[in-house]
Parts: sequence; C-alpha cells; structure tokens
Amino acid sequence: MALEITDATFEETVLKSDKPVMVDFWAAWCGPCRMVGPIIDEISTEYDGKAVVGKVDVDANQEFAAKYGVRNIPTVLVFQNGEVVGRQVGVAQKSAYTEAIDALL
Repeated sequence: MALEITDATFEETVLKSDKPVMVDFWAAWCGPCRMVGPIIDEISTEYDGKAVVGKVDVDANQEFAAKYGVRNIPTVLVFQNGEVVGRQVGVAQKSAYTEAIDALL
C-alpha cells in the first residue's frame, strides 16, 4: 500500500527523502483517481526500499497541492532531492509511472 502523506508529514517524507519519491494527489470522489490508486499501490510494493511512493488526499491536505500547482486530479509528481522532476496529470499506463522512477534509480 502506498504511504498516506499529509501536509504535516510532506516535508519530512517527500522533500527530505534520500530516495526518489512518487506522490499521487487524489480525492475519494474522483473517478479517475480510483483507477490510478491500484497502480500506485502496486508500484509502492514493487519499489519498496528503492523509492518512496505515497498519496495525498487533496480534500484533507491542500497546502502542498496548492504549492505545486495541482489543479486537476489525479496528478502524480515525482521528486528527487526535494525538487519536482516529473509530472503526470490524468490516468496513464503503469509504465509511465515506473519509467519516471526507473530514470532516477
């Protein structure tokens, strides 16, 4: 399962990580988000120990969604050393997400 990331844990979990981090910005009411969710959970399991994979519920945690200009969900951001190095808006194939992490490993 992907890690649940909140505004309170975002800086420590994402920005200070020494591994690549993939963050899925989503909401429970969002249909496309429910399609991406299982893909993100699979990636979380496959990349355990190599990358951090988490989810931010934008309804409950708006600070970092706003900071990174997340206007449409699902939006998946990839971070390296605290910087955004990848962005995928909308539903994509699993390979689009894994390639973004593989490029950083």
